[in-house]
Amino acid sequence: MWISDYVTRNSFAPDEASPGEVVGTGEKGVAVAAQNSYFNLPQAAPAGIVSIPAKGDRTVVLPTRSGGIMLGVIPRAEELPAGIELSAGELMLYSAGGATIVLRNDGTIELNGRTVS
Repeated sequence: MWISDYVTRNSFAPDEASPGEVVGTGEKGVAVAAQNSYFNLPQAAPAGIVSIPAKGDRTVVLPTRSGGIMLGVIPRAEELPAGIELSAGELMLYSAGGATIVLRNDGTIELNGRTVS
């Protein structure tokens, strides 16, 4: 009986990822209010890309044994730069100040709306 209780209490039952909102940023990471409150979360991002989310950004937190990790920011349609259309396979980087870089499938690059090759 004690063995089944012990196994049940100590079984690995992973928490699910939960949506949340960035409530602050600091030198050690990001604070997010999600299913739980998280502080000093590291962020997961593609290699070579670093960003600091803004307060109020929507995100997803994946709980881990060491606390959790922020899986990125979920953009709202109204926050995306106006007039830029993307096709499957294309990539856009944008800042809160309005700067944009778009990598097009044909090999061209658009910097703030101007095409360079």
